[in-house]
Amino acid sequence: MNAANPSQALEHAFAVLRENDRGTYTVPTKGLYPFQWNWDSCLTALGLAELDEDRAWTEIETLFAHQWPDGMIPHIVFHVPSDTYFPGPNVWGTNRPTPTSGITQPAVAGFAAKRLFDRAKDKAMAAARCRALLPKIDAWHRWFYENRDPHGEGLVAILHPWEAGRDNSVDWDEALAQVPTTGFAPYTRRDTDHANPAHRPTKAQYDAYMWLVEHFRALGWDNSRLHDASPFQVIDPAFNAILIRACTDLAALADELGEAEIAARNSAWAQRALPALDTLWSAESGRYLARNRVTDKLIDSQSIGGLLPVFAPIPAARCHAIAEHVQGLLKVLNYIVPSHDIGTAGFEPQRYWRGPVWLVTNYMIADGLRNASELAVADRIARSSLELITKSGFAEYYDPKTGEPLGGGRFTWTAAMVIEFLRAQEAELA
Repeated sequence: MNAANPSQALEHAFAVLRENDRGTYTVPTKGLYPFQWNWDSCLTALGLAELDEDRAWTEIETLFAHQWPDGMIPHIVFHVPSDTYFPGPNVWGTNRPTPTSGITQPAVAGFAAKRLFDRAKDKAMAAARCRALLPKIDAWHRWFYENRDPHGEGLVAILHPWEAGRDNSVDWDEALAQVPTTGFAPYTRRDTDHANPAHRPTKAQYDAYMWLVEHFRALGWDNSRLHDASPFQVIDPAFNAILIRACTDLAALADELGEAEIAARNSAWAQRALPALDTLWSAESGRYLARNRVTDKLIDSQSIGGLLPVFAPIPAARCHAIAEHVQGLLKVLNYIVPSHDIGTAGFEPQRYWRGPVWLVTNYMIADGLRNASELAVADRIARSSLELITKSGFAEYYDPKTGEPLGGGRFTWTAAMVIEFLRAQEAELA
């Protein structure tokens, strides 16, 4: 595959999307991830829109059809049985009409809906689909601030590393050490059947993951209780920035569609959260840091979670500092942006979110930098992403030093992000 040939790269990307399409939803990749994942679907919809706008809206609508009564959107919807993934619906035990997990994921739906609407060729259809989705996305945003920000500080906590989407990030090590790793049922992982165990989270990390799942299940998945009952409460700057961007975008979309109440509410959430997010800025690190809400201490970790806030409308000076940091990574790595900085504690170039490059985070960082007029660095991220595709195809993630493909293959959101990068490249040349 040659990314230097945009039409060929685009056709390969479309082929991956078609391969993983299950009619009304996509799976991230066959075998390893056989169900519908929350933020995967929302970002994949951007790529699907290049094939079929109606199908793109259906992707998000299918996810929101399984919204919980309290407003939460679960991180997995188990549409059909499969024994290739653990933990499956019986382990979660959420008792939903269609089985789901009991936790959530980054709130990218508001961003995705606005981007789909802005690009829509069929504006009448897009407006109708958006009007139906607006109250559902608004309810999810409300859920975050009611259930994960109980003291009203403007920042929400994740209660499980899987919620951040960056499962085994170094950011969680300190807080995860406070989670028991005994007293849960024996289990057999399935992820290591489909990917090299050296590229996946460790057994000790998985033990903590499973303790949290069983703990929350014992509480009946009552979201009004889970926050205070969890020994793992982390304020992730990336997670909060994505929510802020989603609130900002949903407010603009609602305003355009005449939904003034939804617009005002989401704008207020974003305006309150932005200064709170700035309290996580570390001038010494040149990035935002996570905070352990249990100990009320910042977590000194040099992960991509501290760079992703550029996706939100943060101050220009913060954007410039992040752009300079990304630029500096080019001096020590062949491919950017690594999920953890090389040369810092915890860096592992091939283990999931502890070093490898992911095109989805590249896309969000590049998008934020472009919005902040940091165009040269945004373009360099896009070129690096397409170089990885040329070298190694549509992998789940990549070694930032060698470009080696890692994790699952023929990955859906990787293909969707390639479509997005090529779309931006075409727009610049037009």
